[in-house]
Amino acid sequence: MSTIPAKEYLNSLGMFGIKPGLEATLELMHRAGDPCRDLRFLHLAGTNGKGSTGAMLECALRSAGFTTGFYSSPHLVDIRERFRVNGRAVSSADFDAFAAELAEAARRSTGRDFRFTYFEFTTVLAAMIFARAGVDFVVWETGMGGRLDSTNVVTPVASIITNIALDHQAWLGDSIEKIAHEKAGIIKPAVPLFYGEMPEEARRVLLDRARSLGSAPAGPGEEITGPVRFTRENGLLRQEFEYAGRQIRLPLLGAMQRKNFRLVYRVLEFLAGRYGLDLDRALDGLANVRWPARCQQLNERLFVDGGHNPDGLSALRQAMEELAPGEKFTVIFAGFRDKDVETSLKLIAPLAAEFLFVPLHEADRPCRTPEELCAMARKLGVPAEERANALLAVNDALADTSRKVLVAGSLYLAGEVLADLADRRSVLDLA
Repeated sequence: MSTIPAKEYLNSLGMFGIKPGLEATLELMHRAGDPCRDLRFLHLAGTNGKGSTGAMLECALRSAGFTTGFYSSPHLVDIRERFRVNGRAVSSADFDAFAAELAEAARRSTGRDFRFTYFEFTTVLAAMIFARAGVDFVVWETGMGGRLDSTNVVTPVASIITNIALDHQAWLGDSIEKIAHEKAGIIKPAVPLFYGEMPEEARRVLLDRARSLGSAPAGPGEEITGPVRFTRENGLLRQEFEYAGRQIRLPLLGAMQRKNFRLVYRVLEFLAGRYGLDLDRALDGLANVRWPARCQQLNERLFVDGGHNPDGLSALRQAMEELAPGEKFTVIFAGFRDKDVETSLKLIAPLAAEFLFVPLHEADRPCRTPEELCAMARKLGVPAEERANALLAVNDALADTSRKVLVAGSLYLAGEVLADLADRRSVLDLA
């Protein structure tokens, strides 16, 4: 196995697909020497907002002087994005060395026959990387669900659930309550729970689970009632508002990010009381937070967002209407066949002067064809055309200087655009 490059080995694990359950991850973690044993985890679940919430927490902790690990998925341009130490993606040399070491452990004969999935492997790899780096805290994001997600093999210092909406119904259930039950699986006995805004039926599920386990629950902080101002720095927008007597500067845009901030604030208050975090330094540090492909402004005219379900597209529409009231965009869109693309298009259509639809390349599951998407757009009364790929669509859209351009519908699409148009270092290095 050591002769096979680490990334090639990882890609070979994709054939085993998604396999909910914890037994294989626990086995591989044990073979790796249980690197999760002495780490302090902030375990994040939720339908949307996990990445942005995790990015805020990581940046705040780092700004307050703690060393951090941040495990997230999926990646946009390079697998190393999934493993960040102090905001920076793990180096190629360290990634290759740790992945080769873990691959040897995965192949070791123990009398127990396991075929590990891609996500099981990367989850244990993340714990190895963070343990060897000696980080103070790990922001630990679930991949899908919670109860049977590979990340759920750890005991965290806090469980955090951002929101609950319909997504991944084939795996998590066809109702808000069923999905909430799966997300609530990350709640641990006597470990505090922090949760964001969500439907009441989801909140009840979380609170019932927390009470049964003696886990103290805390909802998001108070509403932001004062004015929200938008300023520019280096030509890019940021939002500013007052909260708890402090001035908050947040480069992540949109009302959804203010909701995420209120949850982050609660967690930071807890960390200040339990671990001596300097709350002022942590909050000031949020002025530097970045999280690619979440209502990200690449330049004066191009916005990129990875929203891929109705809840995420609704948040994007709200953000763009706040940033550019009444403005219409050329919307470049793609979507997977297992997503509620029709509803997503209806939600984003009021922003669209026209749609440019593209296929998703190198994706791991079937996508909607541009022809199918054009038919949906015609029903909505929005002009639409097909393009062969994302870069061609962006270049064509930007050639019309009368309109701004919005890329949406999939993190895979956002990744394609960023790989072509963004500085790779800006995706790999958030510090």
